[in-house]
Amino acid sequence: MKFARFQHGGKARFGLVEGDKLAVLDGTPFGRFERTSEVLQLAAVRLLAPSTPSKIVCVGLNYADHARETGQPLPEEPILFLKPSTAVQDPEGPISYPAMSARVDYEAELGVVMKRTAKNVEPERWREYVLGYTCFNDVTARDLQGKDGQWTRAKGFDTFAPAGPWITDEVSPDDLAILCRVNGVVKQKSRTSQLIFPPSYLVPFISRVMTLLPGDIIATGTPSGISGMNVGDVVEVEVEGIGILRNTVATPRECCPNRLY
Repeated sequence: MKFARFQHGGKARFGLVEGDKLAVLDGTPFGRFERTSEVLQLAAVRLLAPSTPSKIVCVGLNYADHARETGQPLPEEPILFLKPSTAVQDPEGPISYPAMSARVDYEAELGVVMKRTAKNVEPERWREYVLGYTCFNDVTARDLQGKDGQWTRAKGFDTFAPAGPWITDEVSPDDLAILCRVNGVVKQKSRTSQLIFPPSYLVPFISRVMTLLPGDIIATGTPSGISGMNVGDVVEVEVEGIGILRNTVATPRECCPNRLY
């Protein structure tokens, strides 16, 4: 199934994506839900970020080629950092280029969306806690990341966590093609089989550190090919079997998304 969160008639709701149509749900995929008789055209709704996470747990340097391009050694354990819930942005929503940064980068990633509360998950049971997978862009103010010596400011600006266009349970995360395009030009291209720590390792590991809640997103890391974006650029993150997450870079003045939570 492909679960989409969308706005229609002034309300935020969930539906099942079926081709160019959306079967509306009563309830949410993070609890009990039923399919209603209401069917909408996908083109007639505004897609929202597919979940409202309490936190986004990101994994740094999780592709060997990305570690090499940044001059970092391969990690012995997952390197974790957090993005705030306020950084979440919708599919097609603008990415704000903050005035205090001189370089803002894209980072194409596979997102793992949690289905239920997870603490001390047994490795063989990790899939039971996962609703599915989505496309994620770990937008980063690269100059501030180096300047600060830690990543909170560089990763935490509003709109720096675009996710979507939906969540699917129809793929295995083990070997999916992942790429990023800027203005139609491919900038990143890899496969999730190249992850140093795959989702099967990350879910139990992170759950031993912190409790993961329904809707939380694990951003699994980005491959090599990072570089800066400019205002007006259109950035696309595409993951095989999931879809395309598309956002445009805008100035803070232009970037005033009216999001529903």
